[in-house]
Amino acid sequence: MLLDSWQEIVAALAHNRLRAVLTAFGVFWGVFMLLVMLGLGHGIERGTRKNLAGMISRGVFVWPQRTSRPYHGLQPGRGVRFRNDDIAAIAQLRGVEDLSPRLRGGEWRDGLNVVFGSTTGNFAVMGDTPVLLRVEPMAIVRGRFINSRDVTDARKIAVIGSEARRVLMGANNPIGQYIQIRRVYFQIVGEVSSERTGNPGERVRSAVFIPFSTFQRVVGQRGHVGWFALNAADGVQAERVEAAVRSTLMARHRIHPADEQAIGSFNSAKTFSRSQSLFRGVEGFVWLVGTLTLLAGMLGVSNILLITVKERTRELGIRKALGATPFAIVSMVIQEAVALASIAGYLGIVAGVGALAALDRAFSSMPDAPLVRPEVDFRAAVIAAVLLVVAAVVAGLVPARHAARISPVEALRTE
Repeated sequence: MLLDSWQEIVAALAHNRLRAVLTAFGVFWGVFMLLVMLGLGHGIERGTRKNLAGMISRGVFVWPQRTSRPYHGLQPGRGVRFRNDDIAAIAQLRGVEDLSPRLRGGEWRDGLNVVFGSTTGNFAVMGDTPVLLRVEPMAIVRGRFINSRDVTDARKIAVIGSEARRVLMGANNPIGQYIQIRRVYFQIVGEVSSERTGNPGERVRSAVFIPFSTFQRVVGQRGHVGWFALNAADGVQAERVEAAVRSTLMARHRIHPADEQAIGSFNSAKTFSRSQSLFRGVEGFVWLVGTLTLLAGMLGVSNILLITVKERTRELGIRKALGATPFAIVSMVIQEAVALASIAGYLGIVAGVGALAALDRAFSSMPDAPLVRPEVDFRAAVIAAVLLVVAAVVAGLVPARHAARISPVEALRTE
């Protein structure tokens, strides 16, 4: 019985092959575009998350700038400089966690000359504390990072980024080697890297990290703090911590409370919130466009079945005259709709998965590619399949009801 039904379906669709192929292509294209757009959306999301991999969602960063308003007899345009005593004041604020004062040698876009043997390279030299790893996670490739004893004793040790190591030493193991910074020798105790792409990851890989206290002595910035990096405690909004830190620093450095330019700040919670909203919006838009495209294909299925029913009026009349029930007629037409949509949908799924696999291979060789593993998860595939079957049934209802209402007498009179 099942074989007979399939033979009838194939014969009905083969009666006008061109029309059936064009209609099936509409379904195929709808499923194909839905899966490809979902895969691209997920790939872009993974690429963005990879780029943000080294950023804590509760991170707050505060740096000094120049005042723009006069205050307590001080003129505008005054440069703000953070000091060591600001560290303790900020650490006492509610919600502040993992406070890491930082320093950088040279201007923001410049560095210091680092010498290894006869090789010299210009790199960002950073003065940091062990807490930095909790604010800006880095991968320890070899050895270790700066520890508390290094800071307390102002040890002359260094942790080198993987790119800086490559430039200075090639593929050699840097642990135990000595480098010169400002004519002072530092022993390398560790190598770090970053999973982040673009400039954020490159800044870590091309940097040299030394203890915060050592930096102040060697580079000549005693008592000076470049900027602060910290985390907001769990359950505390990063925006509130950012505002509290800014307010405290403005009061300590006699800055007008309404001066927005004197201290710069940023909290990564805003970036994470915006990115999450963007991802959800893109996914919703993809589902909307893909579903509408799929429904457009289903309208084509409904139209071809209406034409098929009209062409088969005499046959359907004979079936009803021989005892076929309206349910049998309706189920036959719906089976044709489901069969046409299922075959075209399956081919669309196969083509979509193949296209995403090809894109994955193309972008996998690019370390800084914005697209990472553009693939569709199982849940989305199941939803697409269910949506396809439901749409096929709905598309077949109108022609099926039309076929069920055909009068045997009138059908037999049809030429």
